[in-house]
Amino acid sequence: MKHEKTWKHDTILFLVSQNISLFGSMLVQYSIMWYITLVTQSGVMMTISILCGFIPTLIISPFAGVWADRFDRKRLIIFADALIALVTLGMAILFYLGQDAIWQLFAVLLIRSFGTGIQTPAVSALLPQIVPQEKLTRVNGLNGSVQSLVTIVTPMLSGALLTLSPIESIFSIDVVTAAIAIVILSFFLKIPIHEKAKEHQEFSYFSDMRDGIRYINNHGFIKVLFAFCAAFFVFVTPLAFLTPLQVTRSFGSDVWRLTAIEVAFSGGMMLGGLLIASWGGFANKLHTMAFSTIITGLATLALGIIPIFWIYLAFMAVIGVSMPLFNTPFTVLLQQKVEERYLGRVFGVFSMISSSVMPLSMLVFGPLSDAIEIEWLLLVTSVLMTILGWAMLGNKKLVAAGAPDIAESPTEVQS
Repeated sequence: MKHEKTWKHDTILFLVSQNISLFGSMLVQYSIMWYITLVTQSGVMMTISILCGFIPTLIISPFAGVWADRFDRKRLIIFADALIALVTLGMAILFYLGQDAIWQLFAVLLIRSFGTGIQTPAVSALLPQIVPQEKLTRVNGLNGSVQSLVTIVTPMLSGALLTLSPIESIFSIDVVTAAIAIVILSFFLKIPIHEKAKEHQEFSYFSDMRDGIRYINNHGFIKVLFAFCAAFFVFVTPLAFLTPLQVTRSFGSDVWRLTAIEVAFSGGMMLGGLLIASWGGFANKLHTMAFSTIITGLATLALGIIPIFWIYLAFMAVIGVSMPLFNTPFTVLLQQKVEERYLGRVFGVFSMISSSVMPLSMLVFGPLSDAIEIEWLLLVTSVLMTILGWAMLGNKKLVAAGAPDIAESPTEVQS
């Protein structure tokens, strides 16, 4: 195990770099979204922007997982940050020169999504190289709280900045934050290259991907866990995407109401991250995840029947608190149980699932929301989420994988 002072120093530097980069990236994401909304006032244009934001991640994630297992993960993260920063810088220059066509923003969203797809599996796979396994829950929980704080601040800040300055100025902020993150990773953080990256590399991406898929299939708990996660993403889609529309229809179209639900949810997530970091969850990680799923289901049920906005906000905050109780144990479970040389590919497959299921589900729930009251969609999916939570508790394979007495070696958790 690394010396305590060393791993803490490395972890702080790494997470600071990533959250600085995240801050700039989210400023740009929200600014582009607000800009397209204000300039076009078109649902079609917003749909195109959503597709541009997730399709590249969906396509690149399996390859990115292979790269995270084959190459130096720190360099992959630096490459992704640099790619996003250069594209954003180019867009800032074009806007300064008066070239501000909407299609250019779509192109930026495509390339930024491509970079995110490369970066996400590498970040998830790199963290266990720095942090001792018994500290992963605490570190992931604290990092989740910081990210939630960023999520609270950036939409409000980007809206304020758009009223005070042109969008190209916000693009410049992202370039600066990416540069800071790259400098920290390049010159202040030394992370040993993982064993697979030291080996002679042959170009066999599809073979490596097949090995990763085979690894998931041979480790039954991963396959079942991913299936449960995919179902959860489907059921949570109305909650994630349609509640702003529900608030507009049921409580009023005041902008402050939409801001309030974002702040309530993100504030809840920040508290949930601190809770899981200090508490650690139940001894069995699966129990914590199932508990979170059931709480989310019950709180979603409340959103479908509550007629008072302030109480509605309270339940939105409860959902925010429950999310880290699912995300953190899930991430730690994979980080602890999956062999290091397969971590990138496993997280790559999960990134593909997480980036695609909810937007694709909106192809169903979006049209339904115009034919059926959103409250009814929330009621039905809340029941399904609650059932899913109890089903997780009844799955012996998942419960066995989450148990604290399961051997650390992933090869012992076979199907």
